[in-house]
Amino acid sequence: MKQTMKQWFARNRIAQPLSLWGQGHGRKIVWLAFFLGVLLFCFVPPAVMAQQVGEQEDHTGQVQLEVFGKIVNSHHRGVSDVTVQLLTEGDQRAMDRQVVSLQAENIILTESDGTYQGRLWVKKDLVAADSLLEMTVYKPGYEKKTSLIPVSDRFTDGATFIVNADLQIERKIGPGFWVATVVFVLAYILISFELLHRTMAAMLGASIMLVISYTLGTINPEYHILSYASAIRAIDMNVIFLLMGMMIIVGILKHTGIFQWCAFKCYQLARGNVLLLAIILMSFTAVASAFLDNVTTMLLLAPVTIEIALSLGISPLALLIPEILASNIGGTATLIGDPPNIMIGSFAGLSFLQFAENLGPVCVVVMVILFAYSKVVWGSEFKKGQVADIQKFIDNLRQEYKITDATLLGVGLVVMGFVVFLFLTHGIWHMEVSIAALFGASLLFTFGLLTRKVDMLEVIEKDIEWTTLLFFMFLFILVGGVEEAGLLDIVADGVVALSHGNLVVSICLVLWVSAIMSAFVDNIPFTATMLPIVAYLTQVIPGAESGVLWWALAFGACFGGNGTMIGASANVVTLGISESAGHSIGFIPFMKLVFPFMLISVAVANVWLLLVY
Repeated sequence: MKQTMKQWFARNRIAQPLSLWGQGHGRKIVWLAFFLGVLLFCFVPPAVMAQQVGEQEDHTGQVQLEVFGKIVNSHHRGVSDVTVQLLTEGDQRAMDRQVVSLQAENIILTESDGTYQGRLWVKKDLVAADSLLEMTVYKPGYEKKTSLIPVSDRFTDGATFIVNADLQIERKIGPGFWVATVVFVLAYILISFELLHRTMAAMLGASIMLVISYTLGTINPEYHILSYASAIRAIDMNVIFLLMGMMIIVGILKHTGIFQWCAFKCYQLARGNVLLLAIILMSFTAVASAFLDNVTTMLLLAPVTIEIALSLGISPLALLIPEILASNIGGTATLIGDPPNIMIGSFAGLSFLQFAENLGPVCVVVMVILFAYSKVVWGSEFKKGQVADIQKFIDNLRQEYKITDATLLGVGLVVMGFVVFLFLTHGIWHMEVSIAALFGASLLFTFGLLTRKVDMLEVIEKDIEWTTLLFFMFLFILVGGVEEAGLLDIVADGVVALSHGNLVVSICLVLWVSAIMSAFVDNIPFTATMLPIVAYLTQVIPGAESGVLWWALAFGACFGGNGTMIGASANVVTLGISESAGHSIGFIPFMKLVFPFMLISVAVANVWLLLVY
């Protein structure tokens, strides 16, 4: 038995530690631990000791103040990281000695939604139901505000009182505003003129904002732009995870040959007419984007389009750019097609049918204009794809573009169908679309790994566009910086000031300002800023109760995304896929191609809104 135990200890490498214990090493370890414990007790930070004493302090003769509320800006949106300082009425020097606060120095910071909550212990003879609490709120970029808040009874025994204070603070233009604006503009210059890769330019701008906030902002709070926590909150992880999940799904399906087969079918349907082929692709993209997120649609179609263009010997951009425009148009038509529409519908209580009725007709007209615009702009490139013997070319495509893995494709289509179902019904489950994408990606990935049909490292390294994901993350931080600094609020306030209560002026301002801003700033935070502004204008302007300003905001935010390569998520994703395939385009060349069409589409929407409403 002893021999057996010794063998077991040896196998599990326990014999050596046990022998060391027997040699006295174990006793040394015990003494070392005891010595360290004594040192920890002797050199424990004074703040920790003070906190422990404070927690055990007797509060006899004192009453408790429960303080809570919300700090909002002029647009009635909660403001995060606001410093709330509390003082009871009376001699401040006396109160410093008599008030025991569970918050350091009686200071509270608001949460991400602007709410705050704190607790104070005050000497009983200094507070009553009719006394006042002095409250000072401050955040860089806002005016400091001091208010006297009445105290009210909470319990009949008078031992606890409550103070409920909802305050509004006003913006001010300070050094942080100018620093954030200059950094933002310089980052856009680097991106626009391709002086630096767009991902590096966005990363440089975001890091500069954060470094200035934590260096100059520490010396002088007026230079503080945004905190690290605010920067992380600015990143829309729903978008990031949606992109990542769909990139994995598309990357796995790519190995089945489905995209090459789809390319063959599209060309077969067009019978060699490249313009007709482009119209088919644009139409399918627009319809799919109306019921799927337009980013998801482009992730699925971009590989197909590249295969078609390469087989025809034309630049993939000649087909991809019209598809990008079509995806943003189709996404405008419905409640679930584009994130700004989801935000507007949720805020204003608008239904899927209302979006389709009010936005759908304009989207159809704009799609027809896009067909003609594509013929004018890319007609010469389309002509390069004409072949002499169409039937022979189709037969060659049929032989070359086949399904290579029917099993993986079958499982992939089932998973994709379930993901699409979750996309369409995510409102019922109150679930973010990124959850559906990640779930589908994990299912398909797991199946591919278990059956050894998928190389995990290959998918992670080649199929996930990491530069695109990083660009989105840093761009979100950049936009979050100028939003914290107040640039978007100033634009929104300008819309209110210029409208003067006139419905026609309000329609034009909301539409065009939203379109121009959405072309250069991510439309999600801008839409969030405009929501309370449009709600206010809808209430106070005669005739706006029809909801026309909501449709103006939707048209501007969605159509404006067609103005530049970073105006919409679908643009960035599609051009990232094209770049990885060896076909890139710069910011200015892309803008020259699409900005005129953006202006045309917004003008059509403007005429529609003025004639109908």
